[in-house]
Amino acid sequence: MEIELKNEEFELFRRYIYDKVGISLSRQKSTLVKGRLNKRLNHLGLKSFREYYDYLVHDESGEELSFFVSAISTNVTSFFRESAQWVWLESYLPKLTASKREKKIRIWSAGCSSGEEPYTILMFLQHHLSDFDQWDIKILATDISSKVLAKAIEGSYEAKQVESLPREIALRSFEKLKDERGIRYRIVPKLREKVTFRLYNLVTDPFFFKNRFDMVFCRNVMIYFDDVTRQELVRRFGRVLSPGAPLFLGSSESLTSQRETFKLIGSSIYQRL
Repeated sequence: MEIELKNEEFELFRRYIYDKVGISLSRQKSTLVKGRLNKRLNHLGLKSFREYYDYLVHDESGEELSFFVSAISTNVTSFFRESAQWVWLESYLPKLTASKREKKIRIWSAGCSSGEEPYTILMFLQHHLSDFDQWDIKILATDISSKVLAKAIEGSYEAKQVESLPREIALRSFEKLKDERGIRYRIVPKLREKVTFRLYNLVTDPFFFKNRFDMVFCRNVMIYFDDVTRQELVRRFGRVLSPGAPLFLGSSESLTSQRETFKLIGSSIYQRL
């Protein structure tokens, strides 16, 4: 049964999701919200979007908020996405490693989705650092969706997601498995153990970290935010990035402010000044 989404109900969702996670839903998204959540309402036995709104607001576990965000956003990702950025990073890597007295690298994948981004970072570093095993490399990978984080933690992918990778990288990075879903490829433990996955809200959670980051990836996340939220998030990234460190955005994203803190140095790549 298809349930209608009234204008006043949509306005409740718009205000709630903006206050909770900073996502700015335009009024044109009403049809999208209705289409993506109808199945959920029927599953829960709810008869109106107002009932679902009450259910969402009063869910203290946060699981329904996570589900709602996953439903209205697009978790499209792949290994080695944004190819120009990896070309740039290859040229930057010698400078980064030469600056390290201790062989320690800290990276944040903010909005990591199902894990392809943080695992790509590790595959890249393993391929380009001849002494990779001697480095203390840790990646913090965060997302607001517990659903995609569960996939990321498992680190298991379909063959079609892996087959486009260079053979040398694929052989070193994955182990072949067979389960009820068929043939799958899982990131090897040696790489998985270098990633810490965490449920995290970029808008409301505090930016308290033990160390500054050597790079931050926040790609195709800020497209969901309005200018005020984007500017505040970039300011917060500036506080946790080491001077000279890069901030990677999605190809459709750019910084129109914060020029006193960041400068453009590559394809949607900004350097912390």
